[in-house]
Amino acid sequence: MNIETLHQLFLDSKGVATDTRAIKTSQLFFALKGDNFNGNLFAEKALSKGAGYAIIDEQLHKPNKLYILVENVLETLQNLSTYHREYLNIPILAITGSNGKTTTKELIHAVLKKKHETVATVGNLNNHIGVPLTLLSMNTKSEFGIVEMGANHPREIEKLCEIAKPNFGYITNFGKAHLEGFGSIEGVISAKSELYNYLKTNKGQLILNIDDPIQQKQASYKNTYTFGESKNADVIIKYDNSSSLAEVQYEKTTIKSQLTGTYNAINIAAAICVGTYFKISIESIQKAVAGYLPRNNRSQIVKLGSNAILMDAYNANPTSMKAALESFEANPAENKIVILGDMFELGSSSDEEHQTIVNYLERINLKQIFLVGKNFFKTQSQDQKLQKYENFSELKIALEANKFQNSYILVKGSRGMALERILDILKFKESGY
Repeated sequence: MNIETLHQLFLDSKGVATDTRAIKTSQLFFALKGDNFNGNLFAEKALSKGAGYAIIDEQLHKPNKLYILVENVLETLQNLSTYHREYLNIPILAITGSNGKTTTKELIHAVLKKKHETVATVGNLNNHIGVPLTLLSMNTKSEFGIVEMGANHPREIEKLCEIAKPNFGYITNFGKAHLEGFGSIEGVISAKSELYNYLKTNKGQLILNIDDPIQQKQASYKNTYTFGESKNADVIIKYDNSSSLAEVQYEKTTIKSQLTGTYNAINIAAAICVGTYFKISIESIQKAVAGYLPRNNRSQIVKLGSNAILMDAYNANPTSMKAALESFEANPAENKIVILGDMFELGSSSDEEHQTIVNYLERINLKQIFLVGKNFFKTQSQDQKLQKYENFSELKIALEANKFQNSYILVKGSRGMALERILDILKFKESGY
């Protein structure tokens, strides 16, 4: 079956699905394969649950006209999404970077939808499967698309660009993330810059943080729109670090948010920049940013009794960890406590990067420090207020033994540490049991 015919089946369907547990009637089921699963085994189940067709690359069931046999299901999904993207022919903004991708995407989405029917990546579906699914979630009513792109190896952003064919692009920053895959910070810069390289090759538009020395190097490209405190920026921003919540000044207007952390001010500035480029009023931008409520453990404040917990536990790397700690240190709150979990995918740099964080913790004013994970457990410290635990079970016992009152608590660690479980422990304590 050629891609044009498959696309027509898609237009006539109720969308695509890759998981039979969530499939809906008349969807196209794509039988993806991975290291530990084979979607072809579930194709029959997908049809029995109402799928219109099952796209397979292994004939494991009796012949059926509702099976569409292709050479490679993943490539077919990607090719279909690219064909659909070209069919819709709407502007696509791609966002990548080491930190802040999802928050920036959500802020830009909030701003753009004040004027345009906008579709954005759901959650962090930002890989070789998530990007096609995002594109296929757009329809003829969509006027603008925002596609988040993640990567942990070279050439992955390049491939995602070939799938999504963005017209606009923004890189949040270049930090020490996924060093195991990228090899070094230079590898990170090279890999993330694949977005800008694609756009320059295809005469696209670059959104640049002109205050970032690395991004400044892209400014010679003619199709740039910049923001920052520099007087040379197209959108001149003034960052205000006096508030506990992130806010910025733009054209004598204070743009306030419900986001904690001064590092989020840059994410807000990027949203202002994109909104300004697309002629969205400052009043609409202001309302959009103020109305965005962080969730999913990203810079999210949770109140439990007399305590306030800053949940920033969706992910962590040395750059984001340091930024979170710097912002936390600057907060005027008393009784500040940090609970940090291991940072993953750092390769041979892991020991050094974890020790660097511990060295920083020893220099700042904190009431208590709890570290959990095999990497943090190996670090060295003479600080009496610092406690280390090799696993979550040990940390749980320690937290249950503490009486936290009137405390401001930062919780941050890599996704695999699942530190959101700490909320259940603190809720249990607050209930009085």
